[in-house]
Amino acid sequence: QVQLVESGGGLVQAGGSLRLSCAATGTIFSDYGMGWYRQAPGKQRELVARISRVRTAYAESVKGRFTISRDYTKNTVYLQMNNLKPEDTGVYYCNYAGVSWGQGTQVTVSQ
Repeated sequence: QVQLVESGGGLVQAGGSLRLSCAATGTIFSDYGMGWYRQAPGKQRELVARISRVRTAYAESVKGRFTISRDYTKNTVYLQMNNLKPEDTGVYYCNYAGVSWGQGTQVTVSQ
């Protein structure tokens, strides 16, 4: 069973930065992608960024501001979030292989 634990969320002002971390334990295959999703109040969960051995992908709304990275030795995925906007507010979830989820970490961006 894969377990994912997110950390790094918090309250920041618009224009600020946060770095989210997701530590994965269990049997992790490096060929499977990992990603970050978020869910704002009253909205569906959406893909923010995803990374695999061969490609990365970002939601259009975060391109140029967020960077996803992965340490295959530590089985940890990061999401560097810069120039945060109030619309980035939500619960951010880590995902492994499209099936495993973390508990989520709250990100709140004030104006």
